[in-house]
Amino acid sequence: MTVSRRLLVELFFGSFLGLFLLLPSLASAQNFPAKPIKLIVPFPAGGPNDIIARVIGQRMSELSGQPVLIDNRGGQGGVLGTDAVSKAPPDGYTIAISSAGALAISPSMERVAYDAQIDLTPVTLVATVPEMLVVATNVPAKDIGELIALAKAQPGKLNFASSGPGSLPHLAGELFKLTAKIDIVHVPYRGAAPAVNDLLGQQVQMTFLDLPVLLPQVKAGALKPIAVGSVERAPTAPEVPTTAEAGFADLRIENWYGMVAPKGTPKEIVTALHALATNAMADPAVKEKLSQQGATLVGDEPEHFRQFIADETKKWAKVIKDAGVETAK
Repeated sequence: MTVSRRLLVELFFGSFLGLFLLLPSLASAQNFPAKPIKLIVPFPAGGPNDIIARVIGQRMSELSGQPVLIDNRGGQGGVLGTDAVSKAPPDGYTIAISSAGALAISPSMERVAYDAQIDLTPVTLVATVPEMLVVATNVPAKDIGELIALAKAQPGKLNFASSGPGSLPHLAGELFKLTAKIDIVHVPYRGAAPAVNDLLGQQVQMTFLDLPVLLPQVKAGALKPIAVGSVERAPTAPEVPTTAEAGFADLRIENWYGMVAPKGTPKEIVTALHALATNAMADPAVKEKLSQQGATLVGDEPEHFRQFIADETKKWAKVIKDAGVETAK
């Protein structure tokens, strides 16, 4: 057999073998999902992450004809539930909708058992929710300029509440300090509810929190809205200006929620999951329900979401370093 004929034979059998090995995963993808999907929510029931997951999961179930079972695994700011999906079988039947905290902030704040950029497979960025900056009603400031002037006139006297050390609201306050060059004091709480309670009681002066958490108190006049950290005004609070409008384009602060699968999930299964999730997100009823929660649906491609996680990780790592935030690493 000549060299050229041998090469042709090798190429033929090599291609045949590659196709033979690929057939099971292609068949699996065509039939996906063939059984219930477990959708891990790394927070307790009732919060923004849980609401987003349940609305989208329900529509995914209707589209696929298979149950999408919500599994709430709260703990460590979303880390425990995210770690659970990183250790699940890579077959597409255990996925998660995780948050900015667990995917881009916690890795810089503490030792976590997973590397979000290695041990997880991005499927799609599901939604963004702007953080809103509000002040107690006794704070004599009606916009961000007046609030900054007040803080500069009283360095170290104003406090900002957060839902805990290393949380997005904490780092939002630190970014505000860095961007505006002001000295305000962090007061951490064990969750958003006690932080809001003390803000209502005027024990602290301001906070950044997810817009849906603060909106009822803002609408009731119990808290004064200063700005939202998104590029565009929030449809649920159109009267509140953005930080960019106020001249602070770098003070963009949004929480976000993304769908991830375990490392090693076949590309064909990721494609099937992406199609199922984005089709669910395109449903007008889903959009309406989640817009009422202050969420903007995204539905980007897996590789774009991968880069987004990397960019957000870099952004918050720099804030943590520049602000001198104490970490557990």
